[in-house]
Amino acid sequence: QVQLVESGGGLVQAGGSLRLSCTASGSIFSINVMAWFRQGPGKQREWVAGFTSAGVTNYADSVKGRFTISRNGAKNTVYLQMNSLKPEDTAVYYCNAFGRGNYWGQGTQVTVSS
Repeated sequence: QVQLVESGGGLVQAGGSLRLSCTASGSIFSINVMAWFRQGPGKQREWVAGFTSAGVTNYADSVKGRFTISRNGAKNTVYLQMNSLKPEDTAVYYCNAFGRGNYWGQGTQVTVSS
């Protein structure tokens, strides 16, 4: 089992920045990929960015150049640095860990005001 705890959401004006954190505990050795998803009001959950165990990062086109995913040396915490935020980035952001199982955090609200 893997437990994921997110933090760092909040309210920010358009053009501002936020950094989300996701810390994994439990069977972290079983994780191959850690990623961020988001679900906006009335929308389906969508993939935002991902980090493979090999250190490869990928981004959705909608956030490329504005968001950066990174991790700590122990590889149990993943960050999402979000710059130049737009109102359409408003969503609940979820951390995801995939390996032997598929695990989700509880989500953290990000609200971007215009």
